[in-house]
Amino acid sequence: MKQIFIGIFSLLSVTLYSCKESNNDEQAIRTMLETQVKEWNKGNIEGYMHGYWENDSLVFIGRKGPTYGYNATLERYKTGYPDTEHMGQLTSTIVSMKRLSDDHYFIIGKWALSRSVGDVSGSYTLLIKKINGEWVIVVDHSS
Repeated sequence: MKQIFIGIFSLLSVTLYSCKESNNDEQAIRTMLETQVKEWNKGNIEGYMHGYWENDSLVFIGRKGPTYGYNATLERYKTGYPDTEHMGQLTSTIVSMKRLSDDHYFIIGKWALSRSVGDVSGSYTLLIKKINGEWVIVVDHSS
């Protein structure tokens, strides 16, 4: 009986730890995404990009197709949003967040830009990965 109790206690401890870790990870991801919105709304594309994996393997897919690499994605943003009028004010809403593994999350969300040059909005999917202790976007499909 004692072994059964110890086994149940161990399983419960692992489950509670796993839930706590999951909540911490989700909060860290939400914080990273919120920081991106704040940086965008300050007109700081470079600050916004801190949420992305700074690597040639980053993939961004927009209406013009895929862009590969951090630097190419940064340039794409700078070209598409050359000034604060075009950047406008960003809002982003997470629709769902699904843990795929200990170091991967899949996010579905909605975005909107309120701008003097015309409002735009759409949806996004993100593959987020924990790399060197930090959660970063490794794949972004925004439309």
